[in-house]
Amino acid sequence: MTQILDPDFRRGDDPGALDAEPPEPVVYAHTIPRRLLDADAAKVIRRLNRHGHTAYLVGGGVRDLMLGRKPKDFDLATSARPYEVRDLFRNCRVIGRRFRLAHVLFSGGKVIEVATFRRDPSQHYEVIKPKIAKKIPLCAGPEPVRLIPARNAELDGEDADLLITNDNVFGEPHEDSIRRDFTINGLFYDLERGEVIDFVGGVADLEEHLLRTIGDPNVRFREDPVRILRAIKFSARLDMGLDPAVYDAMVRHRSDLRRAAAPRVLEELLRFLRGGAAQRSVFLAWDVGVLSEVLPEVASFLDDDPEGAALTFGRLKAIDTLAAEDRLPNDAVLLAALFQGSIDDALEGATDIPVAYEEFIREFSLRLSLPRRLKDRIRLLTMAQRRLRAGRAQSIARREYFADAATLFALDRMARGEDLPAWANEPSEALYDAEPRSRRRRRRRRSRS
Repeated sequence: MTQILDPDFRRGDDPGALDAEPPEPVVYAHTIPRRLLDADAAKVIRRLNRHGHTAYLVGGGVRDLMLGRKPKDFDLATSARPYEVRDLFRNCRVIGRRFRLAHVLFSGGKVIEVATFRRDPSQHYEVIKPKIAKKIPLCAGPEPVRLIPARNAELDGEDADLLITNDNVFGEPHEDSIRRDFTINGLFYDLERGEVIDFVGGVADLEEHLLRTIGDPNVRFREDPVRILRAIKFSARLDMGLDPAVYDAMVRHRSDLRRAAAPRVLEELLRFLRGGAAQRSVFLAWDVGVLSEVLPEVASFLDDDPEGAALTFGRLKAIDTLAAEDRLPNDAVLLAALFQGSIDDALEGATDIPVAYEEFIREFSLRLSLPRRLKDRIRLLTMAQRRLRAGRAQSIARREYFADAATLFALDRMARGEDLPAWANEPSEALYDAEPRSRRRRRRRRSRS
């Protein structure tokens, strides 16, 4: 059970804290089960602490641990500079140009990312007392403090360009916290003390199951429009409600996604599909109008074809089923499942299928910077569905893409509530019925003497 500590506790009184006294966070005692912690991440933290540096678990890892989930990644934030981290770990490399990060490498390809506390040099903070919708046991005692970025009167206009271009400045924990997007991602965990350090009211929002930005959502989404996609992802994956101000800002600024870097938009869309909540994520994106900004072809198809929309969401639900069974398909299958209805609709009646496909996929590719390997793979999987639906699996059973094509076929069958042929679950089964390829014998020419 998480407990709030003495509200007069000040991190500035800690001899291991940074020299400059930060604002007072609310500190919660919270024991995390050992089975959820990563031993290598704990090793990195303890070594940094032993050498006089402050080091915390940070961000989504803390959020997931407090929700009783095992994080996929354990990211750390520290007062140590990147090259100081490298000096402490032989298995460390420093990466990045715009902002240096330390990657501590472990066996099996595991990477523990260590970032130095940083800040937005143009941003200051202010303290507010949040209004809590209901009195919860966790917050008995003083109300949680929230630090938020201070508003700059010169940037209040709708025409002001708030896109973040410079955050490459080292800072302190409270400055690092307020530059993050959502309160639930602005938490630190002090492993040595067993405490959650909360500058932004994230613990209260976790308890209320409410997704809230750190500061004005209109400003935060204008700073980085991809945060709109992240809001959808967290709301769907964690089953959290959207703060009304966040929802309104998402609708108001959804068109700003056109200014976002295409590879980042594509990565967030893939995270929609990989995260075990593909159906809820895409539905929420469609409902808010975000899908019409990033995938207008898919959004139009869902709008105009209710039966096709039901099949699309059925395929996404089937993806979530496979993800829960730890059988998540690869990215090409995931995107093909999302695009399949709109692709079939675009190719219906076409006389030259390959040309029609290229015309359709061109806009996707340009808007999302879709890598050629993905575009080509989606084409193969989509074209293969015609043969599979016609019962001619054996004709492509020996092709290297057959297993992916069979998975896409299975997702569609699951969406329709139809039984799967054996080869859709076990693609190797199709090989038993495939005829062996005949080999032509080459006649040897007689040498002329």
